[in-house]
Amino acid sequence: MAELFIDGREVKSEGDERLEVRDPARQQVVGDVPNAGPEAVDRAVQAALRAFASWRRVPAAQRGALLLAGAHRVAAAVDELAPMLTAEQGKPLREAHLELHRFVETLEHYAGLARNLRGQSVPDLDDGARGFVLKRPLGVVAAIVPWNFPTTLLGNKLGPALITGNTVVAKPDETTPFVTLRIAELMHDAGLPAGVFNVVTGLGEVTGEALIRHPDVRKVAFTGSTPVGKHVMSAAADRLARVTLELGGSDPLIICADADVDAAISAASMGRFFNCGQACLAIKRVYVEDAVADRVVEQLAAKAGRLQLGPGDVKGTQIGPMHSEEGRDLLAAQLADGVASGGEVVAGGDLPDGEDLTKGWFHAPTVVAEPSHDSRLAREETFGPVLPVWRVSDLDEAVERANDSPFGLGSSVWTSDLRKATYAMEALDAGYTWVNSRTKVYDELPFGGLKESGYGKEHGIEALDFYQEAKSVVVRD
Repeated sequence: MAELFIDGREVKSEGDERLEVRDPARQQVVGDVPNAGPEAVDRAVQAALRAFASWRRVPAAQRGALLLAGAHRVAAAVDELAPMLTAEQGKPLREAHLELHRFVETLEHYAGLARNLRGQSVPDLDDGARGFVLKRPLGVVAAIVPWNFPTTLLGNKLGPALITGNTVVAKPDETTPFVTLRIAELMHDAGLPAGVFNVVTGLGEVTGEALIRHPDVRKVAFTGSTPVGKHVMSAAADRLARVTLELGGSDPLIICADADVDAAISAASMGRFFNCGQACLAIKRVYVEDAVADRVVEQLAAKAGRLQLGPGDVKGTQIGPMHSEEGRDLLAAQLADGVASGGEVVAGGDLPDGEDLTKGWFHAPTVVAEPSHDSRLAREETFGPVLPVWRVSDLDEAVERANDSPFGLGSSVWTSDLRKATYAMEALDAGYTWVNSRTKVYDELPFGGLKESGYGKEHGIEALDFYQEAKSVVVRD
């Protein structure tokens, strides 16, 4: 049983219903949290608003030092937090450790940028006048985070928001609240002032709705599905609040005949099946030139077949359960459509059996060869361990197929030809392109999607611009 974290302390949400959180691997109850209504949300926003008045005036270097202290406190507690994350989310314990360390790295990165915050000056606007551009924080930021990477995606918002002088009210998914609540406590204990980082829990249609429509929330930073992202943007538009939207993806990976094929296959397998395929940046479509297509399909199928399924806390588990029954049912429907369209299942394709697998939402890692390009596997975002593979005649066809999607988040190309690589990196309609590289996101580079994959940027120094407003000042002698 847990409560909200508001103004530096645990706060009960009086009168609100409570929501059970269950382990996706065994369906055991992990705990429960409040479904915070408008009154509790308002309490959190008002705490953040009060804290903003003083936090914005804390020197940037000091804000950075406090953020760094919070990051180090979380790092010291990873062994406590990782089992908690596995229990509520389902991912293997090793992946939980990796995610938490990634959260720490992101906060460390933004703490390091604190001394680089600056505006601009424009001398000699006219006789005796000079101009300045000030960068000012926005105010209260709502950080709405999904269940697939509860801490990584929190860090993407928390780091730039706090460094630039904003305060935050975070809403984790109702199914993965506990690690976020504990992180807030740890960062407060490390010196972050009360009210600077608050956490409310609950359903999107209750807690999330109250948060995105609150008149004192100046910005909504949201990660989630494209349909919900469109709703967030519409709600924020009613009062012209700022938004950053990191939404769905259907990332293509292209393998040319001249590529290091073994490395490309390894990247495709890891990129699809890490976190049980439940990532916006997962590899969701593979296009292979004819000359190496048979080899790629055969080796991808072999890799998928060797992955060890199991509960995340069991030693040797490489891929855990899907997070929910609804998600597994949707994936099964997409897979069935792909097979009906002509696709051939060459690995997996079923619900696994076994003593440790019958109670949770497990799905076998699956590879499907040649479903229709009009199938749901090609046109929709598939959020689970199913990977479709298509043959193409050349790179031109691969790029055309890759771009034939409503999404434009990430993309990959594998080739030993620099000309092909240059063509692909310029032609692919995506916010991120990896060339001969696994799909790792770097804090040093801006990240954000095109088309229906989002709006705005996370990561990189560019993310700071989405948490500040520019103010022009003219000074006359």
